[in-house]
Amino acid sequence: DLTRQSWTMACMSNITRGVWGAGDPTTNVIDFLEIESAGTATDFGDATVARFNNRGSSNGHAGIEADFPRAPELYSPTGKVLPQGGGRGDIGLFAGGDPGNDDTIQHVTISTTGNATDFGNLTVGRFETDAVSNGTRALWGGGKHSSIVDVIDYVEFRSKGNAADFGNLTGVRHKFGACSNSTRGVWGGGQNPSGRVDVIDFVTIATVGNASDFGDLVAVNVGVCSTGSTTRGVFAGGTSPSRVDVIQYITIASAGNTTDFGDLLATNQNQGACSSSVRGVFGGGYTGSGTNVIQYITIASTGNATDFGDLTVARDSLGSTSNDTRGIFGGGGEANQIDFITIASTGNATDYGDLVNAVNTPKATSNGHGGLS
Repeated sequence: DLTRQSWTMACMSNITRGVWGAGDPTTNVIDFLEIESAGTATDFGDATVARFNNRGSSNGHAGIEADFPRAPELYSPTGKVLPQGGGRGDIGLFAGGDPGNDDTIQHVTISTTGNATDFGNLTVGRFETDAVSNGTRALWGGGKHSSIVDVIDYVEFRSKGNAADFGNLTGVRHKFGACSNSTRGVWGGGQNPSGRVDVIDFVTIATVGNASDFGDLVAVNVGVCSTGSTTRGVFAGGTSPSRVDVIQYITIASAGNTTDFGDLLATNQNQGACSSSVRGVFGGGYTGSGTNVIQYITIASTGNATDFGDLTVARDSLGSTSNDTRGIFGGGGEANQIDFITIASTGNATDYGDLVNAVNTPKATSNGHGGLS
């Protein structure tokens, strides 16, 4: 029994205790009892005001799983909790692309194989954007719609849904490279309506707001790609104004201009790039025609790139990301193929599956790439 007769009360619970409050006749009394035991309710306290026709709810009622709250996750078909950060994350996201100023965000579980599935949509459909992330958030900055934009969008890895506005780059740009660690996201190079630029911007990923100036690339550059470790961001290739083989790097935690790292195997633009905490890998690109070459560097040292193997299909303008163990390359050349490699080894890529749609420049990131600690 309750401590008094009443009806039209507010009722709520967690998995152990039920609570009833107020009701008619008008009262402020709140009762409780332990759900697993039988017996009479006990006085809990009083509502601030006597009332009736009350209603109640809680964030822990009996319909909630006993292990709530759960670790951040993407609710996959398996229902398994997916870890994040420090190379442990496994959610890869591709977004945007051409043709059609695509606004689609699509996701894969990197450690498995299979086709991508829909995640949500960007705030503005566009192509030639690029992405950064930490273990919690993914951001896409800049790109081109009907005109070049400075928009930065973000999503939370833990839940599917549409992107929200994060802020703006220091200026409108597209065709650039991007890299990140657990704290900072960095975009370098690209093109604005006046021409090629050498600008590097950065944001603090956990804080919504506009980008700030970081420094400059060694030269103006369009079509550069980028990846990195927890310490370094590496930019490779591009056009300046002709194609270049230059690899350059920054220390992500500080601000400043890039330093020469070494050279690619050939002049190349519009590659896909991914990394573990040790290796940076560049795949595909345009060397006069689309190429299938994959090459790699050791990020902590400097020096020229080394041959890794080949993609399944020669193509440029592709998206790429990783989970610190496996790198994936998707789209490009208006293809929908996704390839994968094991970053610590060398060899040819293997078919992974397909994107939702065939697009150029579907820029990708993950919650467990080589830049996360």
